[in-house]
Amino acid sequence: MAELKVGDKAPQFTSKNQNGEEIKLSDFQGKKVILYFYPKDNTPGCTTEACNFRDNYQSLLKDGFEVIGVSIDSEQSHQKFMSKFELPFNLVSDEDKKIVEDYGVWVEKNMYGKKYMGTARTTFIIDEKGIIQHIIKKVDNKNASQQIRDLLAQ
Repeated sequence: MAELKVGDKAPQFTSKNQNGEEIKLSDFQGKKVILYFYPKDNTPGCTTEACNFRDNYQSLLKDGFEVIGVSIDSEQSHQKFMSKFELPFNLVSDEDKKIVEDYGVWVEKNMYGKKYMGTARTTFIIDEKGIIQHIIKKVDNKNASQQIRDLLAQ
């Protein structure tokens, strides 16, 4: 699969959220979507990023955005993560790795010299028509919402 670029149509997906409800990207047609991919529920960086989106969620909604988090964790894992940190947005489960592969964020990683496959922390900003407006590959976990605002203000 070719790497996604700004201006590309965002790949459609259908998956289950933390409550086992079916979520489709097309459900958000007409809204701007912050689709963020993160490696794992309840890890320090992912928790920091999710809590930043939580703390700024109301202002993101006011700006016309919907926030959707995606990881390869199970619905049950997402449910625990959400209730522990009171996350107000959908977390989509991608256990079969179809979404991470479609978005090109399932990559080889290297930790302490050991190579493994994992999710590259990446944020896609998708416009009302489903077109990718921005791709953030170097996500600032603590300031993820502000990073998006700064990018859109340019």
